[in-house]
Amino acid sequence: MELQIGSRLRELRNKKKLSIAELSKLSDVSTGLISQIERDLVVPSVVSLWRLATALDTNLNYFFEEKQQEDSILIRRGDHKTIVTHRNNSFYKLLSSTRPGHLLDMTEVRLKSGCSYEKETLCHEGEECGYVLKGILTVHLNGNDYVLYEGDSIYFNSMLPHKYINNSEEDCISVWAMTPPFF
Repeated sequence: MELQIGSRLRELRNKKKLSIAELSKLSDVSTGLISQIERDLVVPSVVSLWRLATALDTNLNYFFEEKQQEDSILIRRGDHKTIVTHRNNSFYKLLSSTRPGHLLDMTEVRLKSGCSYEKETLCHEGEECGYVLKGILTVHLNGNDYVLYEGDSIYFNSMLPHKYINNSEEDCISVWAMTPPFF
């Protein structure tokens, strides 16, 4: 998938008549990072991109939208959108439809050994439920670490500060359901 994050970010920011400084205040993303993203010098983390999308009243899918098929209830193997971040260390495969109005996201998250999806914890509206398919995943949640092994699951209110970390020697694959939609 060809990324058009920078041009789409600049286009939407201009459409909303926001300066980079104003968007920075609304999103808690630095002006320097916004400028670098708009010039396609960096690919932002999923959390930074989510913060920008939220500040611009959209979702992450806006930056990756492709021509939507008429029937979007079925997504065949090989047709799922995958978002790659952190220098190819984390992968987010969107398992659910990204059509407007959807209420739930299903995502397969792959974290390489020693990686987390973000340096800082994140808080947002909604709920999350995760299930570890392979490897070991540490969920840092509200100041506590919960270690999940293959077959373990976790459910929590997303307003609690959280992040996912793979402290193990092998890659970790987990499946997540999130409301409201993150992507």
